[in-house]
Amino acid sequence: MKKHNPTTKSPLATDSVCSAIQLQVQAKEQMLGGLNIRRSLPARGARRIGPWVFFDHMGPTRFPAKHGVDIAPHPHINLATVTYLLEGEMLHQDSVGSVQSIRPGDINLMVAGSGITHSERQSEATKSQSHRIHGFQLWLALPSEAEETDPAFYHYPSQQIPALTIEGVRLRVLMGTAYGVTSPVKTFSPTLYVEAQIKTGQTLAIPAAAMRGLYIVSGQVKIGDTQLTEHTFAVLNDQQNISITAKSDSQIVILGGDDIGHRYMDWNFVSSRIERVKQARQQWISQQFPLIPTDQQEYIPYPDLNI
Repeated sequence: MKKHNPTTKSPLATDSVCSAIQLQVQAKEQMLGGLNIRRSLPARGARRIGPWVFFDHMGPTRFPAKHGVDIAPHPHINLATVTYLLEGEMLHQDSVGSVQSIRPGDINLMVAGSGITHSERQSEATKSQSHRIHGFQLWLALPSEAEETDPAFYHYPSQQIPALTIEGVRLRVLMGTAYGVTSPVKTFSPTLYVEAQIKTGQTLAIPAAAMRGLYIVSGQVKIGDTQLTEHTFAVLNDQQNISITAKSDSQIVILGGDDIGHRYMDWNFVSSRIERVKQARQQWISQQFPLIPTDQQEYIPYPDLNI
């Protein structure tokens, strides 16, 4: 997804009085391709959570018939995009030849590696009627030794993603290992990604990870004496035992993993090396990235940004 709007400020972050919470970030809203986006990462004071360097909450947005998500071809390097939907459908196409619809519960993992071009649209069947879209797209920075890996695409149908109930809390382990199960989704370093629905009064322990964050999709939860409301992202401290309690029926996302170090970011380019970011920028301006075999009629030009 085209991720950066030069007129959009970073999400706002505030310190927290709770010992388990290092920082609270209020997601910043913007429109992208007709889709309402709430962006929590990167934020001031929270550039990454483990390997995660971008977190976008998409929608929920309703489109009338004949309209929908329509994001033209654009490039990425040295990262992987992770798309997960709660509602709706999107159509992924990329320069390695992938053409794949994603539906609720599925995961699309696109490994940009040395460079990939992709588009995100919706099928004509979806756009033929009024429809909603709701979900998440995240960027996963690749470890430095894997940044220039060959680009690739992986699709994981919903039935392959572990779903379980812990003390009444329904959850899915989207990536990594948590609550005694391991997701089949490919990872490149220790990574945690969990989605859960927790009812009023229920409590859930947050899985251990070197770095952790918690996003409130809807509802309200408490950590200690601190209440977190919807669209708030909490950066958690490294103490091992942290639990949340739902103050109302809530949906949450838990992120985490090992810190893989600083990343330079410019538009859709992320790398551990600033010279690589500059190179990719010039390659896109010069149209030296690979083309999408099934989507070549247009592309998103590089905006006038500075690193």
